[in-house]
Amino acid sequence: MRGQAGQSILQAAALSNIYIPHLCAKRGLSPWGSCRVCTVLVNGRPQAACIQPIAEGIVVENDTEALRDMRRELIEMLFVEGNHFCPFCEKSGNCELQAMGYRLGMLAPQYPYFFPVRDVDASHPDLFLDRNRCILCARCVRASQELDGKHAYGFVGRGAHKHIAANAANGLAGTNAGGHRHGQRSMPGGLVDERSGWATRFRSDSGV
Repeated sequence: MRGQAGQSILQAAALSNIYIPHLCAKRGLSPWGSCRVCTVLVNGRPQAACIQPIAEGIVVENDTEALRDMRRELIEMLFVEGNHFCPFCEKSGNCELQAMGYRLGMLAPQYPYFFPVRDVDASHPDLFLDRNRCILCARCVRASQELDGKHAYGFVGRGAHKHIAANAANGLAGTNAGGHRHGQRSMPGGLVDERSGWATRFRSDSGV
């Protein structure tokens, strides 16, 4: 695999037509490294491919049984800690999280479901924020800030209580989330454009 100085392992792999599973990484956004689905072994040590820079002579392992098992467990944990009811979801069949579960061979999660109580913000005329499906990938946060030049969304809380919030006391309605829409078009779930629905906003290749 070849690459250029400053590239991450994920970027260099994509240019070499080598697929590394990922969720929080997206082309055009700053690296985040939160989902850890892109974990690879670099000289035998686990590293997140989206934030680990390439270097000459390193040995990268991407498709081992142990890595596949670890990635599948990470996806399982994302499913059980939220409220993802795929058969009833408008995005079913056109969802990055669901597709990743299929790709990694997830059948039924081995962990108990949390069934958290999470609210929905439907105060905006064009958008609504469904925290039940949010996986905290920060793609909408980064896209809003870095591409739209806005700060409509952010994270509050810690640990199991961490969640995405609108930057206004009265929710999405008090933000400038309208107009440029990279923020809501960048997410795999959670933030939804009411006028067009999920399916028309999804892109099968999130890119790196």
